[in-house]
Amino acid sequence: MISERFARKNTLFFLVQWLLVATVIAVLVGSASALFLFSLDWATATRIGHRWLIGLLPFAGFAVGWLYLRFGRSVEAGNNLILEEVHNPANTIPLRMAPLVFIGTVVSHLFGASVGREGTAVQMGASIADRFTPLLNLDNDARRMVLMAGVSAGFSSVFGTPLAGAIFGMEVMAIGRMHYTAIFPCLLAAVIADQVGLMWGVHHTHYAMSLIPPMSLWTLGAVIIAGGCFGLAARAFADATHLIGGIMKKYVAYAPLRPFIGGIMVALAVYLLHADRYIGLGIPTIVDAFQHPLAPWDFLGKLVFTVVSLGSGFKGGEVTPLFYVGATLGNALAPLLHLPFAFLAGLGFVAVFAGAANTPLASTLMAIELFGADVGVYAAMACVMAYLVSGYTGIYRAQRVACLKHQVVPEGIALSELPAWQRKNAREHARTEEAKADS
Repeated sequence: MISERFARKNTLFFLVQWLLVATVIAVLVGSASALFLFSLDWATATRIGHRWLIGLLPFAGFAVGWLYLRFGRSVEAGNNLILEEVHNPANTIPLRMAPLVFIGTVVSHLFGASVGREGTAVQMGASIADRFTPLLNLDNDARRMVLMAGVSAGFSSVFGTPLAGAIFGMEVMAIGRMHYTAIFPCLLAAVIADQVGLMWGVHHTHYAMSLIPPMSLWTLGAVIIAGGCFGLAARAFADATHLIGGIMKKYVAYAPLRPFIGGIMVALAVYLLHADRYIGLGIPTIVDAFQHPLAPWDFLGKLVFTVVSLGSGFKGGEVTPLFYVGATLGNALAPLLHLPFAFLAGLGFVAVFAGAANTPLASTLMAIELFGADVGVYAAMACVMAYLVSGYTGIYRAQRVACLKHQVVPEGIALSELPAWQRKNAREHARTEEAKADS
């Protein structure tokens, strides 16, 4: 067992053991992410070249739903399962999570669902990394570090942002608190996994922020206003996704029928509204948001298509759709706030993600890695505002509240448990007020 005694008292042993473990994890996860990204490129090109495939989206959804019902019940929780295992270690994450989410996401993109890719990379990273738990007989503390390193490697390699990936693996686990004991394996895994992906020939999209305005009271105030709008968009995205998912589970008992119904809705909307720009990753539209004005409703279109796709059970991630929502919302706000399109598109790109994932630090670092250090102050302000305005909600329901944002809630409570606590608290408050009135 990698013991706490050695991990705490022998620095050299700690560094060497995690150098070896994190490197192996990074090579495996970086290679898996590269294969995944190449597969997504193929799926996207095939769908664009054969538009009729969108008509088969309901049947693709049914197939993915059946696959998870038959083989993937233990891993259906996806990213939330990873967070639960970090907080309450119980069972090793089944390796089947990786191929199932890989296949499910590629199929979703091939036939036109509006989903992302981060969730897939993170799940592959964590499930691969957790193979070391029984292999090295890791204790719970070491296992948490392994899982976080796998998450960092997956995030970094799929987006090409190693610093953001390293911090994301620690920051996403709990709102307002990071496990700094994992900083070395997370950073090492993120950097190496990114390099492994590049060695395999992965090319990440370049987003050009051509003009960053000088600091002024107006610019700072406008960024704060925009950050609030990004936080509201993040909250709407997370709440709507959970709402649709809850409705589907309540009224459609047979799981494969949920993405079948969602697939019908998405496919019909694409054909009737000529809404191809709102399906898949949407990277061409994100790039356009940095270059010229777009339709002011583009952010809402992508939000609706993604909420229906993810809420009904299609597999993939939320982050790239959040990038789309943020970039196009920033594009729409730019003329209203008298700021450059590329500047607000870039801030929206990272800030909506910060609000929805409750990761303002990772999102700020992502902005610096993608757009340069000069945007750092503005990005930090937009991400922090979005994080605060989004409230106690998020795309990861297993996140714990480790530090209060504003309203007082129980420390350590999971986001999924908050609605029940709030209802109970409201009832108790109502009874207290009634008792005061009676007396």
